[in-house]
Amino acid sequence: MRHVTLISTGGTIASRHSDEAGAVVAGLGGSALLANLHDPLDGIEVRVEEFREINSFALTLSDAHGLVAAIRAALQDPGCAGVVVTYGTDTMEESAYLADILVAGDKPIVFTGAQRHAGDPDSDGPRNIADAIRVAADGATRGIGAVIVFEGEIHAARDVTKMHSARTDTFRSPGLGKLGEVDLGEVHLYRHPGPRRVVADAGLVEEVELVRLALGATPAFLDFCAGHGTRGVVIEGFGRGNAPRGFGAAVRRLTEAGVPVLIASRCVEGRTRAVYGGDSGATTLIEAGGLLTGTLSGLKARLLLSALLAAGAGRDEIAQALAHT
Repeated sequence: MRHVTLISTGGTIASRHSDEAGAVVAGLGGSALLANLHDPLDGIEVRVEEFREINSFALTLSDAHGLVAAIRAALQDPGCAGVVVTYGTDTMEESAYLADILVAGDKPIVFTGAQRHAGDPDSDGPRNIADAIRVAADGATRGIGAVIVFEGEIHAARDVTKMHSARTDTFRSPGLGKLGEVDLGEVHLYRHPGPRRVVADAGLVEEVELVRLALGATPAFLDFCAGHGTRGVVIEGFGRGNAPRGFGAAVRRLTEAGVPVLIASRCVEGRTRAVYGGDSGATTLIEAGGLLTGTLSGLKARLLLSALLAAGAGRDEIAQALAHT
């Protein structure tokens, strides 16, 4: 008998329409979710832990760090083969990535959820939960780190993103592809993710801002950050990591003040690279002290920087952490 721990939070998967609220609201615990499964989980024992019945869009970094601690504690049980977390899709990729970089070990951590609420007659939740439990219990998935299992597909937490606001196949890994799939209850792995980078868990620094650039944007917000206690900034730039005029000088002001600045791309595929010069091309931003994030998205670069700063990392350690992204 394989043992999997299911940690339930809120999200669409744990929600129903409330006539009183006039909206879909969270309220179902993990035991209720298990009771609604359509498929038998032969040979798998599931133990339920309730975390918080909160939609993922309302969670804080402190909440997410608490969830990471709950995952770590569950995995410390020698009999636990893996953990499944039911979670809202809005910020699932972020909490899954946090678990990937903060929880050491080779037992799988599987996040799943739903796009159609539990009261919907065509809810995708029960199928996703059953698939996720099978992935967590399968010995072949040891070493894959944190993943998202959704619509029969297995995606690495580092690579996956939510691509559609409503469709059930919302999670994809642009440019890299899924790790595998669950087909009629059978788990199939086709590739393994790259080497994981695990950061010492010293908490999370909340004062890390993410700035997405647009045509003609000004660096005024960066100067605001410099004067209001911001500990780190991630810029989602154009293409390879370029920015509008004036950003090079603003980045220099931040880095000279000891605030690390990471440069990601707002593109969903490809990697940052110091190719273009001029006023605020990526080359100029690097000369100003910025650090490129490779293929790591701005959302996840922010979390990595938050964890590194909490662990006391300086610029060289941050650069080293980004070296293979």
